[in-house]
Amino acid sequence: MPTRSAGLLLYRESATGIEVLIVHPGGPFWAKKDDGAWSIPKGEHSDDEDPHACAIREFAEELGSSAPSGDGEDLDLGEVRLKSGKRVRAFARSGDLDAAAITSNTFETEWPPRSGRRQTFPEVDRAGWFTLDDARTKLNPAQAELIDRLAAALA
Repeated sequence: MPTRSAGLLLYRESATGIEVLIVHPGGPFWAKKDDGAWSIPKGEHSDDEDPHACAIREFAEELGSSAPSGDGEDLDLGEVRLKSGKRVRAFARSGDLDAAAITSNTFETEWPPRSGRRQTFPEVDRAGWFTLDDARTKLNPAQAELIDRLAAALA
């Protein structure tokens, strides 16, 4: 059975139009990757866990603060399937957050590989606000579909 995860896509209105908050994964594997490497804040959940509750929890873990209160109900953007087979369910919420002030949770891994040394890295090393067009470029290609769904829902 494929891994399931859920995430929250925060969006806001700016002078340039709609912007979305996306995150860059931390750790040495992602350090020099940019276009196609970013993601919505998300995390894995079990089959019996509510995906929306998971999305809210993972937002707080990856950004270090609770998701801001929305102006209404969160939009269900549905599910996309990543190249790896992982399924990502996304919800969108209107709100604002200081992207420069994030403090992500961390993970530990052996680095460099086969060195026997364990190092700790942030799960997310940075966040940023991007226009919808720029976000399509930055996001994992399968997640770019979520931007199209958000744009359609807000039209």
